[in-house]
Amino acid sequence: RMVAAVLAGLSLLSLLTCGYLAWGSRRGGAEEAPGNLLGEEPAAGAPPSQPHIIFILADDQGFRDVGYHGSEIRTPTLDKLAAEGVKLENYYVQPMCTPSRSQLITGKYQIHTGLQHSIIRPTQPNCLPLDNVTLPQKLKEVGYSTHMVGKWHLGFYRRECMPTQRGFDSFFGSLLGSGDYYTHFKCDSPGICGYDLYENDNAAWDHDNGIYSTQMYTQKVQQILASHDPRKPIFLYIAYQAVHSPLQAPGRYFEHYRSINNINRRRYAAMLACLDEAINNVTLALRKYGYYENSIIIYSSDNGGQPMAGGSNWPLRGSKGTYWEGGIRAVGFVHSPLLKNKGSVCKELVHITDWFPTLLTLAEGQIDEDIQLDGYDVWETISEGRRSPRVDILHNIDPIYTKAKNGSWAAGYGIWNTAIQSAIRVNHWKLLTGNPGYSDWVPPQAFSNAGPNRWHNERVSWSAGKTVWLFNITADPYERMDLSARHPEVVKQLLRRLSQFNKTAVPVRYPPKDPRSNPKLNGGVWGPWFKEDEKKKKSDKSRGANKQKKNKNKNK
Repeated sequence: RMVAAVLAGLSLLSLLTCGYLAWGSRRGGAEEAPGNLLGEEPAAGAPPSQPHIIFILADDQGFRDVGYHGSEIRTPTLDKLAAEGVKLENYYVQPMCTPSRSQLITGKYQIHTGLQHSIIRPTQPNCLPLDNVTLPQKLKEVGYSTHMVGKWHLGFYRRECMPTQRGFDSFFGSLLGSGDYYTHFKCDSPGICGYDLYENDNAAWDHDNGIYSTQMYTQKVQQILASHDPRKPIFLYIAYQAVHSPLQAPGRYFEHYRSINNINRRRYAAMLACLDEAINNVTLALRKYGYYENSIIIYSSDNGGQPMAGGSNWPLRGSKGTYWEGGIRAVGFVHSPLLKNKGSVCKELVHITDWFPTLLTLAEGQIDEDIQLDGYDVWETISEGRRSPRVDILHNIDPIYTKAKNGSWAAGYGIWNTAIQSAIRVNHWKLLTGNPGYSDWVPPQAFSNAGPNRWHNERVSWSAGKTVWLFNITADPYERMDLSARHPEVVKQLLRRLSQFNKTAVPVRYPPKDPRSNPKLNGGVWGPWFKEDEKKKKSDKSRGANKQKKNKNKNK
C-alpha cells in the first residue's frame, strides 16, 4: 500500500510538472526572471483570505488585435488566459488614455471628476482631483500592499498628484501619455522635451539602460513579486506602454510578421507579440512565487485601436478617440482559479468603472456612503454568469469639444442641445449626439499596402445637418443601421437620461499650459513644477506689501 501511494504521488507530481512545463514552453525574452521559473516551490504558509489582484492595462490595443478575435497577430498567452478564464464580450472603456485610467482608479464617470475633455497634457497644471478617493487608497486601508508599474497619465504638476501620493506604496514608470520605449524621452512640442522614467518620486536615471519598456516593466514586476510575502495581499497595477505609438519593438519580434507589407501594422504586430510574451512571464512569476492560486488577473485595453498607427477594431466602427464602438468597446477578460464559471463568455454589460467596487468588495473593503460611485460590483456576473446590475453607461458628455455646426435644441426635441458631443447606452440602445468622431469601418484589407490606404475603408455620407444617431447595439453591434428617425420616442428617452446625468456634472478641468512645466527648468525631467509654498510666499509677500501701503497712506 505504501509503495502504491508513493507511486501515485510521483505520478501526480509528474502530471503537474508536465502541465507547468506546457505553460512555460514559450521562448523567454530578456524580461524573464532570474533562475528557473518551472517547478519551484511556492513560499510556505497559508494564503491570505483576500485575493492578490493583478490588473494589466494595455494601451491602444484594438478590438480585433487578439488571437481569439480573429487577428493575424499571434497572442498565445492572452488566448490561453482568456480561454481558461472569462472573456468579457460586452465590455466598455473610454475612448482615450486619461479618461479610462481616471474611471478605473475612482469608479466615477468623467463628468464627476472634471476630466470630461480630452486627456491631461504634459504642460497642463492638471491632475486627477485630489478630493477623489482612489482604489489603491481603499485597498491599503484593508491591508493591501499596492504597487504600480507603467504609465500613469493622471497628472503630475504637483507632488500631491504623483502615484505615491494617490495610494501606491511604490511606482516605477512614466508620468506622460507616451514616449520613446528605449530612451524614455518625450517632446511635447519643439524645444519642450524631457526625460520621463520615474522610480517613486524621483527620475530613475539609474534604470536608463536602453531596455525596451515592455521588458523593463516586466522585470520590475518580477522583482516586486519576488520580494513580497505572498501570505499578504498585493494589488499590482501594470499599465504597459505598449502598443501605443511610437511604434517600436525589439528586432526578434518581427520574425513572424515579415509578410505584413504595411509598416505600421508590422511594427504594431511585433509590439503586441512582445507584450504577449511579457504577460506570460508575469504569469510564470505569479506561479513561481506562490501567488497564482489566490490571484485574480484582469486584462483590459484602455481604448480602441488607432488604424493609422497599426491598430484594428474590425468589424467595429470608428477608432480611438471616438464614441463609436471601435473607440470604446475593448478587449477584456478575467483569469483566476477563484472563478466559478471558468472557460465561459460574459455577454453582460460591464464598464471600466465597475472594477473599483468589484475589486474593493473582493478585497473585503468598505465602500463609503459619501463616495458616489458610478460603477457596480459585477463579480457574480463575471464569476457565476448572473445578470449584470448595470443597465446603462454614460459614455461621456463633453461640453467643450468642437460643437457640431448643425446641432440645436430643436434637433434634440427641446430636451438636449445636439451640438454637444455626448454618447449614452441604455439597455440595447445607444445614442450619440454632436460630433462623434472618425466614423469609418477599417477592414483588414486596409493594412495590405505598404502605406495606409483609406480607399479600402467603408464610409457613410450622412445627410447634411445630422447630429443624432440611434443604434440597437445588441442587434447591430457594428452601427450600420441608424434608427433615430424610426424611433423618436426612444431618442427622447435617452436624451432625457443624458440631461439627468448632465445635472450632476462638475465643471470641466482643462487649464491652459503653464510655461513653468518645461523640463529645462526641472533638470531636464518631466515632473512636478507647481510649488504651493512659493505661491503662498508670494501671496504673503503681496499681502505684506499691501499692508505697508495702507500704513503709509494712514500716516500720510
